[in-house]
Amino acid sequence: MTSVFAAGLFAGRHVLITGGATGIGFAIADELGRLGARITIASRNADRLAAACDRLRAADIEASWRKLNVREPAEVDSLFRDLSERGLPDALINNAGGQFSAPALETSPNGFRAVVDLNLQGTFQMCRAYTQALIAEAKPGRIVNIVFAHTGAMPDFAPAAAARAAMVNLTRTLALEWGKHGILVNAIGPGTIETEALAQYANKEDWARDLKLQPVQRFGHPRDVALAAAYLLSPAGDFVTGTLLRVDGGESLLVRGSSD
Repeated sequence: MTSVFAAGLFAGRHVLITGGATGIGFAIADELGRLGARITIASRNADRLAAACDRLRAADIEASWRKLNVREPAEVDSLFRDLSERGLPDALINNAGGQFSAPALETSPNGFRAVVDLNLQGTFQMCRAYTQALIAEAKPGRIVNIVFAHTGAMPDFAPAAAARAAMVNLTRTLALEWGKHGILVNAIGPGTIETEALAQYANKEDWARDLKLQPVQRFGHPRDVALAAAYLLSPAGDFVTGTLLRVDGGESLLVRGSSD
């Protein structure tokens, strides 16, 4: 697979990717790995992680995995203690997340809390633990949070809409607080991306309707997001922090509620 970036761009660098076993997370791991990065992927499913690592290694990518629930502070802290002993990652991609489709009136408090804990609280815990470890070693770093392309209303996805919009503000706030430590914090907002998980949220009729509304007349591919991540982690992103980089083919420009 030919990359738009120079071969060996990330040689000698280590990248940690949560939710890295499938979909967008795996595409990022694959792209950065092919550019020379050493990859660690983490998620809750050990079988998927092992299979993903096998695929990465088959492409001559140095890869390892760690079972991790980002909602559990003790697991997050343990991860970074272990990584500190072997060398902290140069970059963290917070891709772990999830949502479900239901009207707000049918969403239970526990359901709402679970989505917010996974997306927002989990991302904060990863960012905080990683940055604490970086500061302790006086080492710079980069963080990329995967959010949504638009921060407006999302009927039937109230918990995810709330959490992901908050993640954008969290990204900006952390960028302001941590820039003095040499830590850049950015977000990527994918639009509709053709992943394994997409089919559970829409049927074929919905897909056909939404495709006609896409300004560029196609849905995104996971590699579209991976290339954006490579840009932010590359020297081209040395002066970029606190930004939301939308990778959505213009989807967020459609009238779908307010968007900044």
